[in-house]
Parts: sequence; structure tokens; C-alpha cells
Amino acid sequence: MSTKITEECVNCGACAPECPNEAITEDESLGRHVIDPEKCTECVGFFDHEKCQEVCPSECCVPDPDRKETEEVLIARAKKLHPKKDFGANFPSRFRK
Repeated sequence: MSTKITEECVNCGACAPECPNEAITEDESLGRHVIDPEKCTECVGFFDHEKCQEVCPSECCVPDPDRKETEEVLIARAKKLHPKKDFGANFPSRFRK
């Protein structure tokens, strides 16, 4: 499932530079950061956990229950977003803990 940022976001910006897909941006109209679900891979292919969750001081980066996605879907998205990167067969993934 894609990660989302809840209303508890304090707009600190800690998450945005951590995202390997540049999926996190500031939404000035909401006064907080948001995650583009078409770019979010839950860090599959890059880390074995979501980096935004790791750095968020408000703990507002959470799984989106409305967007359940498999590891296969997420790594395919990562490959599409980063066509020059070789992910190999043993890419990092929260599914492989």
C-alpha cells in the first residue's frame, strides 16, 4: 500500500529529502506535505523500511489502507521511475524482513 501523510503533519519537511522517488511535496493549500501515490514505492528497491516514517517527528507517515499494493507492483513502479538503476534480484524491501 502506498504511504500517506495525515493531517497531524507539522509541515517540518524532514520527509521530502529522504524520499528516493521525490514523491513528497508541500501542499500549501493544506499546510502540510503530501505523497503522490503514483510515485510512492514504500521505498521498495531502496530501503527495507519507509524512510519518511523513520524521520517523521509527528509519526504521520502511515500506510494508506485505500491503496494496498504488492511488492511486485511497487518494484515495477520503482523500475519505471528509475529506468537506469539496476535493482537486482535482492533489492531492499519491507516485504523481505
